[in-house]
Amino acid sequence: MIKSRYWIAAAAASSVMALAGCASGPNQNLGTGIGALGGAAVGHAIGGNTGSTLGGAAIGGIIGNQVGRNVDERNYYNQQQYYQPGSYYPNNGPRY
Repeated sequence: MIKSRYWIAAAAASSVMALAGCASGPNQNLGTGIGALGGAAVGHAIGGNTGSTLGGAAIGGIIGNQVGRNVDERNYYNQQQYYQPGSYYPNNGPRY
């Protein structure tokens, strides 16, 4: 009975994380992954145990997520700024 509760909780948590990952931009997802890996490496180097590794991964993932989100927002606003309706090269063409 208790094992089924753990499986249900794990499935619910996995579903929430999977859906949350779809709602963010590509740089935000990449930043989260790289930040978590880097944070885990730094946490393990400093503490040398499982708790510090997991803590470092969590902190690194949060920081990487916010950095990636900032890059995604900057790219979005820059794309909107350079868009000119009716022009043949809206984003990447020559500018005369």
